Formats: sequence, structure tokens, C-alpha cells
Amino acid sequence: MSTQPIYFDYAATTPVDERVAERMMAHLTRDGIYGNPASRSHLLGWQAEEAVEDARNEVADLLGADSREIVWTSGATESNNLAIKGVAEQFAPQDCHIVVAATEHKAVLDPARYLEQKGYGLTVLLPDADGVISAETVAQALQPNTRLVSIMAANNETGVLNPVAGIGQVCADHDIWFHVDAAQAVGKIPVNVDDWQATLVSVSAHKFYGPKGVGALYVRRRSSLTLLPQIHGGGHERGMRSGTLATHQLVGIGTAANLVSEHLADEGQRIATLRDDLWQGIADLGDIHINGGQAPRTPGHLNVHFGGVDGESLMMALRDIAVSTGSACTSASVEPSYVLKAMGLSDQAAHGSLRFSLGRFTTREEVDQAIHRIRDAVKALRTQAKTATT
Repeated sequence: MSTQPIYFDYAATTPVDERVAERMMAHLTRDGIYGNPASRSHLLGWQAEEAVEDARNEVADLLGADSREIVWTSGATESNNLAIKGVAEQFAPQDCHIVVAATEHKAVLDPARYLEQKGYGLTVLLPDADGVISAETVAQALQPNTRLVSIMAANNETGVLNPVAGIGQVCADHDIWFHVDAAQAVGKIPVNVDDWQATLVSVSAHKFYGPKGVGALYVRRRSSLTLLPQIHGGGHERGMRSGTLATHQLVGIGTAANLVSEHLADEGQRIATLRDDLWQGIADLGDIHINGGQAPRTPGHLNVHFGGVDGESLMMALRDIAVSTGSACTSASVEPSYVLKAMGLSDQAAHGSLRFSLGRFTTREEVDQAIHRIRDAVKALRTQAKTATT
């Protein structure tokens, strides 16, 4: 019998699909294709390069892009840094204004704040009560020297979807480059870079059943953008990102992308049904609310505020269920979620919230077990809190 907890933290990372791992293994050892893709003087190098380009095509197909627009990176954090700094550093600080959302991942907010310290202009937009950044809000923030708008497609904590197509239209109308952090969107909802009118899109393999440590940045070819590299040393990836390509990792992201392309609609519907069943199983506990509940969101996200309960205490009571109180990248912090705070939640409400995120391998049995465990834990904690105050 497995001793592993029920895994409801797919937004933090997904397990590598066995089919992905199997393909990766064929590019690691001596009996496989282990050559350097940049070695063009022998067969093993040619084979590795072919595998890398096949993967590039698979990721491009998933995004509705041309394979020549895919730049390999180590993940969405690097992609975001390359996109934001690579745009800004073309300009003198006083000639570059950037617009981001307060609910962005730290991988966007931190590079933006770094540039602000260097003298670049920065506007940080607040969302509405559901966590949505509207196209109108973006339009009102634009300045004559705005060079880049960076708005995520799906929030990592709530799963709430931003109207990126509308925001992309605003940026196109004003001839401004548009970056989308799509780490939480790819593999969960249909993504088409042309529909979004995006100039730059960040992707991370481990969010859609690929390996950690590999991602991509879509860079639109039909654009005036010349992206400045952040890593130098060999001129790989058309000069935008130097470094020897990890063939097995790229085969992994390509295979994962191909699997998503084949099963996105059916998989999304199944996961959304399980997510909704989880909510229906706990909704009658009273004083319980979905954060961002009125807005469209990804199929697997359920961020819930439990009134009268501390989120950390509830998470500890649910030790056999892997959940989180927010982004995995800020889970060591005792501060309330900055995303939920930006949406207008109080410190107490933010502290009383948990993120459940379901995925490809979530089962009906796990959802049923989780409902019972959550109900028992919430009731017990509320009883303890009431006893402590009497």
C-alpha cells in the first residue's frame, strides 16, 4: 500500500509522465543518442540536433508558433528574466516604462523591481476582487515611453485567467511589446500566441508533466524586437541564450507538449469535473469561499478561504494531502499571500486560504478521500478555536 500523500499540488509541479521519462532515457546513456547537438562533425551530434529540433517543433505546435520562434531556457524564471531584462536593457532607463500586475509570479515581479532600482519606470497594476487584470486597466497605465507590458495568462495561486487576448490587442494598438508568463496556462488551457498577439511567452516543462529545469521563451519573429541575451558564451539559440543544450531535457519538454496537444480538451474536462466535485463536497461547511470564484480559471485550481481556520494549521492537519498556502516559491514565508492581498483579502482571510490543484493523475477516489479529510479537519480546528475563546 502506498504511503505517499494524496497529491493536490499540481500547480507547484507535476510528476513527469512515464511516457516522457521513457523518451528522455533514450538520450542519456551510451546506447542512446547522447551527443552534443552543437557537434556537427559526426552522426551522434546530428542525431541529437534532430531530436532537439523535433522537440522545438512539438513545443511550437502547442503554442501555435513557428519553431524558429522557440528559444530554449532552463524554465519560466529564466524565460521571464530574458524577456523583461532583454527588452528593457535596449533602452536608457528614462526611456523605458514597464507595466506588470501585482499578482504576477515573483519571477516577473523581481526582475521588474530590479529594473526599477536601476531607474526604469514601472507601474504595478492592482486586479479586481476576483484577481483579474482587465484590458482597460492596462490601457489606462500606458505612458508615452511604455515599452513592455507583462501580464500572466493564469495566476499560479488562484488559477484565474486574465483576458490576455484583449490586453494583447491594447498593446498592438499602441505598438508596445507584450510578454505573457504562460507557465500556469500551457497544458491546462488552449494557448495560441497569435490569438494573444503576444511578442514573448514564457513556458516551463514541469508544469505540464515534463522535467524540471527546462523551458522555453517564444519570441515573435514578425516583430521589431531585438532581444538582448542575459547569458553569454557561445551564441546558441540564435544568440539569445548561450549554453550546451540538454538533449534529454528538450526531448522531455517536446514529448510532454505533444501529449498535451493530443489530450488537452478531454483531460481538462475530466480535471475540472473532479475539481468541482471537491468544491461541492466541502462547500456546505459554512464560511467558506473560492478566491477568485467569479472569474474563469484553469481546470485544476481551487483556492479556498476557510473562515475561522488558519491555513497553516489546516495544512498541518491535512498532512496526508499535499496542498499549499500559495506559490511554492514563497512557501517558506510566514507572510500572507501577496496575490490574495492584492485581491483585497485581509491578512486573516489570506492566512486562512489553501490552494488545491488537481491534475492528470488525480483520481475520483482521491477526491472522495480528500473531502472527508478536509471536512473532519475544518470541523476539528473550528471546535478547538471556539473552545480556546470560551
